[in-house]
Amino acid sequence: MMTSDRLIEITHPDDPRIAEFRDIRERDLTGRESRFIAEGTVVLRLLAGAHAAQGEFVAEKVLLLRNRVSGLSDIIDAFPADVPVYVATSEVLDGIVGFHLHRGVLALGRRRSEIELGAFLDRLPQQALVLAGCGISNHDNMGSMFRNAAAFGADAVLLDETCCDPLYRKALRVSVGSILTLPYCRQSSDLDLLAAMADRGFAIWSLSPQGEVDIRDVPARERMALVVGTEGEGLPQSILSAFGSVRIPQAPGLDSLNVATASGIALFEMAARIKRI
Repeated sequence: MMTSDRLIEITHPDDPRIAEFRDIRERDLTGRESRFIAEGTVVLRLLAGAHAAQGEFVAEKVLLLRNRVSGLSDIIDAFPADVPVYVATSEVLDGIVGFHLHRGVLALGRRRSEIELGAFLDRLPQQALVLAGCGISNHDNMGSMFRNAAAFGADAVLLDETCCDPLYRKALRVSVGSILTLPYCRQSSDLDLLAAMADRGFAIWSLSPQGEVDIRDVPARERMALVVGTEGEGLPQSILSAFGSVRIPQAPGLDSLNVATASGIALFEMAARIKRI
């Protein structure tokens, strides 16, 4: 179907057909029946690819600034004909979302389902690199962790039940859409999550400024997991005591690195051990 044939004009912010996009800053859709808001060209392209591949994520509808349509025709045409594509002027679009949306690109997506932790882990390849997060509550850090994991060839991201939802709009945007392409599971307590990985042969390394092993000295194993903790307090002692701990050496005078930066450095080192990069 040609792009121009499927565009649906929206002329008023209260049009019920685009109700899910209204006031998205205050009313994010994360956690509402697995639906989420995707924002920006890169994320929209990845959502179109995931939908076309009949993968874990599907698009339900698209909302675009009218003057962005011509530059997005290839992405629009990649969506099946049953995914409605709405367009609006800048004034109407800003009235819908509740602020000036300079990107002018939104979609309503849905995650089909989330499988049980054990089944998720059993799907991983025999040689695997996993990033695990415990208590990650900052959406920027969440998005950056996924971007790092994708950049360094990780096979999956595991999150405990206290982590924020990766499908939050800002996390998706910061991840540059990698949340839609990298397998992840968010469930279970931190210790249960790590125990399930240990039972499947993962060498688990928890990252801490007081870690016992220099990250550059971590030995290669067929299955490796890097564990990072909450932004302020870091990982609890129960985890640091139960599994191997690593540190990133740094100049004196600073107690720690941001979890996004630290996960990137540590994943780079671990990925190099198993020839992922």
